[in-house]
Amino acid sequence: MTLEVTAREERAEGVLALTLSRPDGGRLPDWTPGAHIDLVLPNGLTRQYSLCGDRWDAHRYRIGVLREPRGRGGSAYVHDRLRVGDRVGVGGPRNNFPLVPSDGYLFVAGGIGITPLLPMIHQTDLLGAEWTLLYGGRRRASMAFTDELASYDDRVHLVPEDEHGLLDLASWLGTPRPGTKVYCCGPAPLLAAVESTCRDWPPFSLHVERFTAREQAPARDEPFEVELRRTGATVTVTPGTSVLEAVRGAGVDVLSSCRQGTCGTCETGVLAGVPDHRDSILADHERAAGEVMFVCVSRSCTDRLVLDL
Repeated sequence: MTLEVTAREERAEGVLALTLSRPDGGRLPDWTPGAHIDLVLPNGLTRQYSLCGDRWDAHRYRIGVLREPRGRGGSAYVHDRLRVGDRVGVGGPRNNFPLVPSDGYLFVAGGIGITPLLPMIHQTDLLGAEWTLLYGGRRRASMAFTDELASYDDRVHLVPEDEHGLLDLASWLGTPRPGTKVYCCGPAPLLAAVESTCRDWPPFSLHVERFTAREQAPARDEPFEVELRRTGATVTVTPGTSVLEAVRGAGVDVLSSCRQGTCGTCETGVLAGVPDHRDSILADHERAAGEVMFVCVSRSCTDRLVLDL
């Protein structure tokens, strides 16, 4: 899609909210809490941002963009150059972080990680389920959308680090709570700490979304073959070359975006072989099933993979 920036608003220090609509005022594709879009900027960069507006508004998407001083230029372009009336390409929406049914929820946000959780909180509240939000940030002024959370009263716990220190995860997560799902989004250290604190919780209790890829060493350094079942071609993937690059070299145009295994655009079916999953999306049981892989980062544990391409 090509969408137009119809509003931009500073929502906290370094956080800009953009509203996007169709130039003709038409309806946008539906989405569910946890979904994100690909934002294709006029300078050629593509970045992923969680949808954080009203999912029942069929004519507007809203995203929150944190200025990343050490980023690769996408957030700086949005903050410094993108204005109301400008047009951008948009892919999706896609959801790798879906809200699953539960009797209760504990939401844990760090900084801009609040964005995918906002529509989850709204949905959960509409359904009448029990929920609590633990929201940490460096300073109160840097924590976005706190005004929208104020109406939820004591179910929201704001923890600015300069006032209260780091989130007390042991108090909130140290004792497993059967029947409660934990949803967490934020910087990598927070995700690692939450995963460690939740290690004794029942399986599938914890759901996380990563904005940056988790570093993982490949299972093997040797070349391997990839058979493309639909085209009949076979390509060799060498160390230093991704499956995505090798497949494209064979003339198969697989869609991709993040190149980090975080957005899900390049999901590909696996018909045979054992993938070496190096993405930050799949759950453990999905990795064990080995039915799909993300070819921008994942590789092979076996000498040969057969892909549905």
